[in-house]
Amino acid sequence: MGILTIVTFLPLVGVAAILLLKPLKRESDVLIKQIANVTAIATFIVSLVVLFRFDKSVAGLQLVDKADWIPSWGIKYYLGVDGLSILMVLLTTFISMLAIASSWSAIETSVKQYYVFMLLLEAGMMGVFLAQDLFLFYIFWEFTLVPMYFLIGIWGGNNRVYASIKFFLYTMAGSLLMLLAILYMGITNNTFAVPDLIAGREAFANVQDWLFLGFAIAFAIKVPVFPFHSWLPDAHTEAPTAGSIILAGVLLKMGTYGFLRFNLPLFPEAAVKFAPTIAVLAIIGIIYGAIVSFAQTDVKKLVAYSSISHLGFVMLGIFALNEQGIQGAILQGVNHGLSTGALFFLVGVIYEQRHTRKMSEFGGLWKAMPVFSVLSLIVVLSSMGLPGLNGFVGEFTILLGSMGAASLGSSPWIYTAFATTGVILAAVYLLWMFQRVFMGPLDNPANMKLRDLNRRELVIMLSFLLFIFWIGIAPAGYFALMDSSVAKLVADISATIVAMP
Repeated sequence: MGILTIVTFLPLVGVAAILLLKPLKRESDVLIKQIANVTAIATFIVSLVVLFRFDKSVAGLQLVDKADWIPSWGIKYYLGVDGLSILMVLLTTFISMLAIASSWSAIETSVKQYYVFMLLLEAGMMGVFLAQDLFLFYIFWEFTLVPMYFLIGIWGGNNRVYASIKFFLYTMAGSLLMLLAILYMGITNNTFAVPDLIAGREAFANVQDWLFLGFAIAFAIKVPVFPFHSWLPDAHTEAPTAGSIILAGVLLKMGTYGFLRFNLPLFPEAAVKFAPTIAVLAIIGIIYGAIVSFAQTDVKKLVAYSSISHLGFVMLGIFALNEQGIQGAILQGVNHGLSTGALFFLVGVIYEQRHTRKMSEFGGLWKAMPVFSVLSLIVVLSSMGLPGLNGFVGEFTILLGSMGAASLGSSPWIYTAFATTGVILAAVYLLWMFQRVFMGPLDNPANMKLRDLNRRELVIMLSFLLFIFWIGIAPAGYFALMDSSVAKLVADISATIVAMP
């Protein structure tokens, strides 16, 4: 059994252990939480083993697990990792570990089912980032909908059923177009293996625009790209804290990863053709998400809309179709997972005590919760792209890539100029939120009784901050992991651009 199979399915061992427990209520609940946390930590450790065995100088797939699954249909069990996915694998195990830890005191009902769904979701997400067969990828892609549907629908807020159904239907509907594209390519080439399809893409070159759109709509809904974004604020706002952390930290990256893994190498001519259109939609998302964030009165909804803005930068970087843009997009995906995941965790800490997220209910929290407030300020500065923290590195690299993007026509600086306004707007709405919640007089009696971070919450926050500072100060090691794979992808697209009439 290969290391990638182990890291993908290890969460299922925790699921089995939890399901086999006898229902002893209180003692059982604690044991379930311990098993889930130990499983998540073990999965993170195994992902570090994957990192140590990963050779950053190799551009192709590594640590491959491959076996015939349904030979008559050309379907394989095929897992592999490269520079496009290694950071996503590490992000998934890290965020899942912290999300499960953050649930310790927040979840008091149906504890067994909750942790089963959390671990199932982790296994599904790992499969999405490692699958190299389109049939296997589609199974993992659709599977992730089920645990998140139940996490929102059972443990969410007052409108949880509406939000969970909307989330499920949106993403399911988009995925059906991708399924048609997968079937067409698999039948045309008699294989669903992604490397084989890339090598034989001439077989479906005459319809690649349609195939590109089939994949693109599915991924655009997941990101979400404007105007496919309306499910996101509802899902984020109604999800339990850990659900929001995973949704922002990992699930949205499945969309941006899909563009990198499938749309660009399988349909390079269509990628070049549609790049300006997608870049325009990305910039609309950047500005729209920022402006709508400013209008929010609910802290969690503000953070949710900010995700639309931040992921617009990621999409702009991807469709710059050059090394700086794509590397910046991958790193900014990681940065968004860390910063926004930390913001959702901080909102959850307040919500557990006050059971409200309305900004008007707060003010002066700095006096009542000084440690919490200092750490919140760092995360807010990270999210708005302050130099020295992780957000700046990703945004700067993306803007650098878009400024010199041949895919965006003769005046790519126009795209960059509009995108830069998103950085300014982010500073406005995030500092406005911080001022309303943390500064000013502590005049609400309910806030005077708030406790500061406990030991578990402090460890979770410091874990987020470790990487927020590390990426901000020393990002070279992170770029090195993706250099070879991104260079290979860009060279392939560049050759296509040269060959185009």
